Amino acid sequence: MTELPQIGSCRCGALQLEVSKPPMMTAACHCRGCQKMSASAFSLTMMVPSDGIRVIAGEPVTGGIKGPQLDHYMCREWGTWMFTRITGIEAFVNVRPVMFDVPEWSLPFIETMTKEKLDWAQTPARHSYEGFPPEQDFPMLLEDFARR
Repeated sequence: MTELPQIGSCRCGALQLEVSKPPMMTAACHCRGCQKMSASAFSLTMMVPSDGIRVIAGEPVTGGIKGPQLDHYMCREWGTWMFTRITGIEAFVNVRPVMFDVPEWSLPFIETMTKEKLDWAQTPARHSYEGFPPEQDFPMLLEDFARR
């Protein structure tokens, strides 16, 4: 079990986040938007309960997508993509796990949008979806992730 709270930061350190509750799930997203935002084959994310994350230094700015479906939040200084809030989903925040010194937070449990993945891209995710998981799969996924 990872000791909480954990402090994470952007590359320059100007923006710092504190996670005080365990992640609900981790994921790799293969969509073209995430490929372009991360300049990589996929983006890594962890779902953190909304009341388990807070900004403790700096002030994030919106970048990338700016509504209406979601907002990406970045470091004002360097533009590092730190977290995403999805409109209408208040239960969790999608946080970039590599901002923290907790390697297991970067291990994707699920992978999404595999219909857009690069042919050579592979992850060790236990569950794979061509799009996003259907809503009815979430209770099983959350329970399975919590057991690990």
